[in-house]
Amino acid sequence: MTTLERRAAAQLTVNNRRLVGYAARFNTETQIADFREVIRPGAFHQSLASGRDILCLRDHDAAVLLGRTKSNTLELREDDQGLYFSLAVPDTQAGRDLLALAERGDLGGMSFGFRAIDEAWQGDLRELRQVELHEVSIVQAFPAYEATTVEARARTVPNMNRAWLETVRC
Repeated sequence: MTTLERRAAAQLTVNNRRLVGYAARFNTETQIADFREVIRPGAFHQSLASGRDILCLRDHDAAVLLGRTKSNTLELREDDQGLYFSLAVPDTQAGRDLLALAERGDLGGMSFGFRAIDEAWQGDLRELRQVELHEVSIVQAFPAYEATTVEARARTVPNMNRAWLETVRC
């Protein structure tokens, strides 16, 4: 069994109780511990095409469910920039807290949990060609893919936070 990995990155915008942005950007190299990593276009295609239920969580915590693809409260798609997401934020305490933090610019960013299916190494550069996507998370910590964005929409909030990245092995 391969290790479930997590990546975090962000910037946020709120619009009509929706968080939108990019949970991952393609062809953007970042430093992770003692190696560099880049996500290639199409890396999420098979996961998204499979129709599997992908969750949106807060800080990778399954006890704080914010949305899911099965109920259409979470939209995920690949475009030429990366993995785009749109989350209908729930009217729960966690959702209200999340919107308040987004509007203040206090959120750390986005993250995603995955297993690498197809990867290639060239020296210390890891290239992710295909991943099995399990979840995306709104994080309140330190992401590092600086090109990634998260935007909370209800009114336009300029550049809430820069992207970050964390690797957590479970």
